[in-house]
Amino acid sequence: MKPRVAVVRTSPASVLADVRRAMELAGAPEALTPGPDVLLKINISWHHFFPACSTTPWQLDGVIRALRGMGHPTDRLAACHNRTVVVDARLGERENRHLPVVQAHGLRNIHLYEPQVEWIHIRDAVGGLADRFLALNQVYPDGFHIPKLFLGAHVVHLPTVKTHVFTTTTGAMKNAFGGLLNERRHWTHPVIHETLVDLLRIQRRIHPGIFAVMDGTWAGDGPGPRCMTPHVKNVLLASSDSAAIDAVAARMMGFDPLSIRYLRLAQEARLGVADPAEIEIVGDADAAAENWRFVGPFRRMTFASRMQHRIYWGALKRPVEWTLKTWLAPWAYVASVLYHDLFWYPTHLRRIREVYQSPWGRLFANWERLTLPPDDLSTPGWSDPGPAPSVGPRRTAALRLTWRLLRQAVGEGAASDRPRADLARPA
Repeated sequence: MKPRVAVVRTSPASVLADVRRAMELAGAPEALTPGPDVLLKINISWHHFFPACSTTPWQLDGVIRALRGMGHPTDRLAACHNRTVVVDARLGERENRHLPVVQAHGLRNIHLYEPQVEWIHIRDAVGGLADRFLALNQVYPDGFHIPKLFLGAHVVHLPTVKTHVFTTTTGAMKNAFGGLLNERRHWTHPVIHETLVDLLRIQRRIHPGIFAVMDGTWAGDGPGPRCMTPHVKNVLLASSDSAAIDAVAARMMGFDPLSIRYLRLAQEARLGVADPAEIEIVGDADAAAENWRFVGPFRRMTFASRMQHRIYWGALKRPVEWTLKTWLAPWAYVASVLYHDLFWYPTHLRRIREVYQSPWGRLFANWERLTLPPDDLSTPGWSDPGPAPSVGPRRTAALRLTWRLLRQAVGEGAASDRPRADLARPA
């Protein structure tokens, strides 16, 4: 049977109903049977709000309402966040309006990296399946750990449609990257495509149900997952096949899915389907047939993305890459914050101000004022997204935030490359 990918056109007035429709068309009731916990893996690619960068609040709100309507009680739902040493998830959940949604519905809010969350050695979690990894055994010869709460729980990924400087596109498969690996996951960047396939293999063992709802209300083109040009596209995607939903999104962006290594490898390993000819499109077929002709992440790379490529795959790999696995690693975290937060974001605020004029930008700007009653599971959306804000994000506020992030990157960056005592494997 062909995997189903739902593609649905949407607007603020109908987005909650459209999320529910997409999930039902793609088989969520069958994939996510009530009983196990359902972990909503939120995507925060930047703590700042930037269109197409991170999970949208209406995407998260719509999924929660749809799951509750399918019989999942709120006490079995949990929002899950990871972090990196250069992205502050606590700040990101506020700036991207995730926290008000989680609090309104009364969900557990789990930050996976905090001390109270137990992590389990991969061999204790999946046993001999680890022998079949393409890359992770070479990257982590002593193994690695994953969150214990993932075992036996459904997972719903909440990515956005965007390009990525490491993997060409990013979506449901890449969204597992932060949740299943700790802060040392940058060690896998030289073999990132193989790593994503290994993580999909793990997910298929530990989760009874895997599902993804991808937000394409905005889609990001360029050197993502941060420094992109956002485009209003007014679509939602959903599927229980992570490779298939990523393949359909890639094709809509204008790429050949089978030319993207992680998608081709996933299909070859029979962990998903990436060939569009073998995927059933349900919903709005005309939307799925669109070709947005994105230029992709490599044509106009930023200075930071060019340097990352040289370090992981180019001329700087031999002299520099080894430092990222030692106590010297914070130099890279500081460099990232200086470039992205101190330079790039403050100098590209015009893109956000322009987006605020769109219906989605107005809905985001007015989000907390427009919050809908959480128990009204039939409401379709927001007929009036409110006025455009008179003042958008300001350069001075972004600069003040950068100095705090620099201190955090140095302190937590050094700590992230020291083994945590609570991650020792039981004898």
